[in-house]
Order: sequence, then C-alpha cells, then structure tokens
Amino acid sequence: MDNLGLFTVEQRIKGKQTQAVVLELLSNSIHFPLANIILEMLLVGAANYVLEPDFYIMLLACFLQAAWLGHRQFIGKPMPFIGNLVGPAVYSLIEVSLDGAEFWEAPHHQAYWVFALIVGSLQQIQLYLPKIIRVYVLLAEHLARTSILLVMYAIFEWHEKPFINSIELFLEDESHQFVSIVIGLLGLVVGLGYWSAQRYLETLQETAAQLRIYSEWLLGRDLLDQAVSNNQVLGLSRKQRAVLFMDVRGFTAWSERQSPEQVVSMLNQCFTAAEPICDQFKAIKVKHTGDEIMAVFADPETAVLAAKQMQQAVQNILKPYDLSAGCGVHYGELVEGLIGGEKLRSYDIIGDTVNTAKRLCDNAKGGELLVSEPVFLAYGEDELTLQRQIKMKGKQQLFSAYLI
Repeated sequence: MDNLGLFTVEQRIKGKQTQAVVLELLSNSIHFPLANIILEMLLVGAANYVLEPDFYIMLLACFLQAAWLGHRQFIGKPMPFIGNLVGPAVYSLIEVSLDGAEFWEAPHHQAYWVFALIVGSLQQIQLYLPKIIRVYVLLAEHLARTSILLVMYAIFEWHEKPFINSIELFLEDESHQFVSIVIGLLGLVVGLGYWSAQRYLETLQETAAQLRIYSEWLLGRDLLDQAVSNNQVLGLSRKQRAVLFMDVRGFTAWSERQSPEQVVSMLNQCFTAAEPICDQFKAIKVKHTGDEIMAVFADPETAVLAAKQMQQAVQNILKPYDLSAGCGVHYGELVEGLIGGEKLRSYDIIGDTVNTAKRLCDNAKGGELLVSEPVFLAYGEDELTLQRQIKMKGKQQLFSAYLI
C-alpha cells in the first residue's frame, strides 16, 4: 500500500475513534452534566453561571469521561464502571480544591456520584451476562438514566420549596406523581428501543463482517482496504505487474481415479498452503481456477521469492499423491480493474503479460520455475540459467525461458 493509502487508512481509524467518543458523549457521559448545568443555571441565573468556573469544569469532566470511555470501547476493551467515575472524580477534585468540603453539601453533587456508580455498575454487569438476561439490566440502566431528570427536578423543587424535604411530601403533589410515572415509563420505552436498535446493529455488524470475508476472497485484503478508502482503485488502469501461475502436473489423469471429495480436499490443501505466502508477499490479486493458482505482484523480485516458497509448500502437499507443480512468472504491462457488465463484475487482469506467464507455467515441468527475460534481468543473472526456447501461441519468434 502506498503512502497515500496508509494516510487514508490512518484517517479512517482516527475518524472511527472520534465517532466512538462522540457516541459515548451523546449516549452516556453528557446526560447528568447536562441536567446539572440546567439546574445550576436556574438556581443562580444563566448569565452568572456561565461566568463561573463550575460550568467549564463540568464540561471538562464529561468530555474527559467521554474520551476515555470512547477510546476503551474503540480498542475493544471497555471498562464502563471505572470510566463512569472519571467525570464525577474530575469535577469533584477541582471543585473541592476551589470550594472546600462544602462542595459535598449540595445534593446534586452527591447525585452525580450516585448515578455514576449505578450506571457504571449496570453497564459493567452487561458485559458478562447472556443476551437473554442482558435486556433486563439494560432496561434498569435506562430507567436510571431517565431518573436523573426526576431527581434533578426534585432537587430544584426542594430549593424552591424547602418544606418538600421528603419523598412522601414530593409525591403528594399530583403533578409530581404524573412526572414520576411518565419519566419511569419513558425510561422503559427508551430502554426497549435501545435494545431493539442494538440487536439490529449486531445483525448489521455480523452481516458486514461476513460480506467483508466474501469481499476479501474476491479482492484480497489489501486491495479491499484500498478500495474502501478510494473506489477509484478498482477502475481499469494500465500497470506494470509480475504475474505468477502455478498448476499441478498430471492432475487431470489423477483426478479421474479419485472421488470428487478427495480431489477437492487435495486442492484445498494446496490453496491453504499457498495463501499465507501470498499474504506474506502482499499479492495484489490471487485467483484459483481448477488446479491452477494465479497471483499478481507489484515487482518481479517479490513474485520469484513468493513462487519459490509457494512451490515448496505445495510440493510437500502433492508428494504423497505422486504429483508435482510447475510454475511460471512474467513481468510486464497489463490492464487491471473491474471487468464485466452492469450486474456482474469481477476484479481481474488482462493482457499479453498474463498469457505469457500462463504459457511459461504450461511449459514448466513438475518442480520447475520458469521465468521470462524481464524477470531474469530483474532477479539477477547469477541465480538463473538459460533453459530453453519456447514456441508460444501467437508469437512468431521463440521465447527465452529461464529456469531457477
């Protein structure tokens, strides 16, 4: 992958991490701070409140909490219990250093810690529960979230009407009963909605993961990553590529004596042995056709190194069957990209370079690796020996092939 591709991938990773932080902020970390900010604005006046450090300390606390929890979620190591304590810890430490112990006398400051502990505990428990039980804890979590509004409303009422100093007195008012019931029901409804959305998202993620596997089979991992960042990567273009072909000698005669299952089993063993080598040398395109493997590389040196290792790995598989594999490598210009109609397309390569590599492979005996002159010149003359002149279909002159 080139520098531009790496830069694009890094941008995507940073973008996803930012999304995780924003999602955490909106879905969790800002809930209590927002209610607290509105409460204190009503108690001291909005103009006065925004001029005091409390407003900015609260914002700092919830942003730091969102950043920590979002990062943990992004790297796949969530720690919700500890993370939900980041906000109240930061807020309390700074405020206590400014106001002293009287900070703890405010009920909404105490409530910040209570809700952080409750929500953090419920989120932590969900990590270890089966799905069938997790929904009930999720409902409890959202009921706790909506209760923030009810508790802050009760604190506000207590400030305005100090005689309302108990839950019984608060609930004597029918309007308070109405608010309490509606907030509780809304918590359950929101919890069920969130649970349904989670299940739908999990289904989408499972589907996306499966589709990515299928796409990697068709395009390869590196090409797929580049295509996601830049869809122009799949467009038809002329490139200088090294093309490797390898196929099994005597395969047709051997397969006629075997069951289809045995044939497929042997081929799958060969393909499985070749796959990590193609990954190691970053093959741009890999295709299996019958007993044949085609792999495309950026340069001839890489293609030869991959061919030697691949041939050795496949030969170990074929030896018990008294079979062997021939291999050919050619380097030159070709056209690569999506080829097909409107409804069916595949990423493929076409051109004389491909045909020449295939002819080299066809002329290689079992255990041989034949390469063309461009590969011979790139790889190093001392490593190669002129083996034979090949008559290729469509070419008037004999073609020089070199044996490694």
